[in-house]
Amino acid sequence: MITTDFVPGSPCWLDLGTPDIDAAAAFYRAVFGWHHRSFGPEAGGYGAFELDDRTVAAIGPLGEDGARSAWMIYFATEDVDEAARVTERLGGAVRTVPTNVGEAGRMAQLTDATGARFAVWQGERASGVQAADEPGTLCWTELMTTDVDAAKSFYGELFGWETQDMPMPGGSGTYTLISPAGGGEERMQGGMVRMSAEDLAPVGGRPFWHPVFGSADCDATVAEVTANRGTVQMGPDDVPDVGRIAVCVDPWGADFVVLTPNES
Repeated sequence: MITTDFVPGSPCWLDLGTPDIDAAAAFYRAVFGWHHRSFGPEAGGYGAFELDDRTVAAIGPLGEDGARSAWMIYFATEDVDEAARVTERLGGAVRTVPTNVGEAGRMAQLTDATGARFAVWQGERASGVQAADEPGTLCWTELMTTDVDAAKSFYGELFGWETQDMPMPGGSGTYTLISPAGGGEERMQGGMVRMSAEDLAPVGGRPFWHPVFGSADCDATVAEVTANRGTVQMGPDDVPDVGRIAVCVDPWGADFVVLTPNES
């Protein structure tokens, strides 16, 4: 499960890069009930998504030439600069050099050795989102990659992640579960899935991370997605021992997953 104590290597923040902030804010308000709070002109359009007065995500303009609209997941670290150095040593890349974000903390945007983009955050006054693992908030993270073994090696050295492989339903492959160092099964925070380059072609052929958001009613949430010009790539489907799930895409091409977990 994802928590808000943000041990090193755990997801702590996420933001959406989009070409139309106002329209995207309206879409996610309809889908998840989020309210958009701008951080003001000095933030360049960046702002928070809030649910019940708690920050659950953020939104901002596309910041890189040629970037597609997408969600960016940030992982907690005690040393952003060292994370950037290790990333380069392991065959990844630094896209945004370590930078102070006012007095809130320090961040860098990176690319792993398989080509997936992610970010790291060293919190000072702001440690991360204020709610997780409940309806309308981040409850899981997922890496779609062409090389799971390379990804396990990369993130294992960078964050100390622990992984566990399990068969996917119907014998369709292997799903790799992720836990932070020393976290054990009760702190599982995400997974890795092998995809072919052909399967990744619709997103430019590059591996990617996407967020999974909790929902009290997956079908009702999906209905709001389609009613507001979003699309559904898969589902809603029931996944044994997981819950009811759907893969959705917002009107600007950013994908995310909706999950109503099984009752424990």
